[in-house]
Amino acid sequence: MLRSTFLHLPGVGAVTEVRLWRRGLVDWKLLADEEAVAGLGPEHLETLRREIRLGEQALRELKAEWFARRLPPSEHWRLHPEFRSRTAFLDIETTGLSPYNGIVTVVGVHGGGGFRSFVADEDLEEMPAYLRRFEVLVTFNGSLFDVPFLEATFPSWVPPPAHIDLRFLLRRLGYSGGLKRIEQQLGLGDRTGVEGVHGLDAVRLWEEYRRGRRASLDRLVKYNRADTVNLEPLLDFAVREMSHRLLGPMPLELFAGPS
Repeated sequence: MLRSTFLHLPGVGAVTEVRLWRRGLVDWKLLADEEAVAGLGPEHLETLRREIRLGEQALRELKAEWFARRLPPSEHWRLHPEFRSRTAFLDIETTGLSPYNGIVTVVGVHGGGGFRSFVADEDLEEMPAYLRRFEVLVTFNGSLFDVPFLEATFPSWVPPPAHIDLRFLLRRLGYSGGLKRIEQQLGLGDRTGVEGVHGLDAVRLWEEYRRGRRASLDRLVKYNRADTVNLEPLLDFAVREMSHRLLGPMPLELFAGPS
């Protein structure tokens, strides 16, 4: 989908992008190769060619920030799956609903070929440095919950330049409610071993751990891992469906590759 995107180009909005697609100009190369395009003056078209060349370079170098600055935040999903190797799927557990009345207890990060947990009073302070290796952040409701909590916990932390909040992307596709409800609707994700565990249980498990029950922390981390890892198939689904709605069917192999 990224190579079919024109919204990041100067003077190109949603209407113009759709108009280009309807004329058969469905990727950067096709547009760059056109000698003339109705509605685009020669100087504007040459500007677009220059920007396309810069975009090709940014994609080769996997610089998500270049695209993130130019695309509306609601369209950062278009960076997937080209930036899969630079993507961090993240979920946090807390003791409250606000940074002012709760703390971050566990952070799960899935990406770069593995999963990493960070636990309060153990290694949570290592999380900001770990996340610097990623350029795309994927959360569920993270723009309203996870990111504000982490910014309050680590005031100097700078999130990755691109952020895909699956809660709102999936809502655009007609799926609303909590993460687990949507997983069930779509038949995606794996919660083996933590079936029936929910947010309030996460608070209880942390309190049990603080009272000396190590097994409760192990269960909390396992629950957090499911919340985190399950974001990846949901993102694959959402990007495939959004791409289909805009451009038509997308080959499944486009969404394969290392996590």
